Amino acid sequence: MQARTGAGPNRQGKGAGDGRRSARRPRNTDLRGGAVVIGKANGAISITGIGAYAPEHVITNDELSQMMDTSDEWIVERTGIRERRVAADDQALSDLALPAARDALEQAGLDAGTVDLIIVATVTPDMAFPSAGAIIADELGAPDAAAYDLSAGCTGFMYAVAQGYGMVAAGLSRHALVVGGDVLSRILDWSDRGTAVLFGDGAGAVVLERVSEGGFLGFELGADGSGGPQLYLPAGGSRTPASAESVAERKHYVQMNGREVFKFATRVLVTSAEKVLAECGKTIDDVDVYIPHQANVRIIDHAAEKLGIPKEKIVVNVERYGNTSSGSIPLALADAQVEGRLQEGSLVLMTGMGAGLTWGSGLIEWTTNGRK
Repeated sequence: MQARTGAGPNRQGKGAGDGRRSARRPRNTDLRGGAVVIGKANGAISITGIGAYAPEHVITNDELSQMMDTSDEWIVERTGIRERRVAADDQALSDLALPAARDALEQAGLDAGTVDLIIVATVTPDMAFPSAGAIIADELGAPDAAAYDLSAGCTGFMYAVAQGYGMVAAGLSRHALVVGGDVLSRILDWSDRGTAVLFGDGAGAVVLERVSEGGFLGFELGADGSGGPQLYLPAGGSRTPASAESVAERKHYVQMNGREVFKFATRVLVTSAEKVLAECGKTIDDVDVYIPHQANVRIIDHAAEKLGIPKEKIVVNVERYGNTSSGSIPLALADAQVEGRLQEGSLVLMTGMGAGLTWGSGLIEWTTNGRK
């Protein structure tokens, strides 16, 4: 299996000017957004199955050092990442999502034909349309499921889980499948060490259903569009359609202001977590398992320190996968389950942030009780 190398180091440098709107400094986002508190009237709704998938091919830091001006020591010191997975040339997002979805359904004890809702969080669908959700529904054998995609950057999985929860709570779904995943290797400039060293490919999935007790206590979601140009993909949409010119100017690769994104991430991972805990009547001391977005170790450590969460409560796998965007939190959730950290009654806090700029948190009282 060969790694995609995108824009190799022997290609021309970035074109001058990308036509984007000028980047404004993100607002003080700790004052924005709002918690959505889950009332008992909605009943208990929880995760009953988890699945995860990462491509076979591994790219190490040493391999990256042969493609660009970097080193294993430089990458580990700044990010904590040692390797990442890269999809094969014939793998699209749905190919990563399907095995994760099947594992989640198997764990939940559900046949795919009973799934009535599929939500896919991604910024790298197979194609602009039809949606990856529709493709996955067909491949799974869920012909009656409503299926669609949503885009909220690395926060996408938290947005999708909140939407899935809302649909089950409203009685519009009984068995919801939520997928988070991305194939970011397709949109990386493999000569740019500011982005190429950070990201990897992967997908995860969860099943949401009503349960007898426990389950989600609350969500907090928010967005600050003024910070959009700090992390974005300039071309490929209706504003800058794909063209020979956009390709020549390298507008189809991720563009990121690393310093501003770091400041944003370390702020909202803290404020979003604090809000959802406060609205649900919980404190940081009540949290048993903390699953932050796996952006890089520096961001995770900074947020944990500010929140006052002991390291033994934090789930970290970024050293093996890199930042998998919407796949980040479900991959970490799957690891936590494998490690036996998701026990009956455990209070689990999941917090994400990403392009948009967006952020979101979810608080769940873990349950292994059967569905209603």
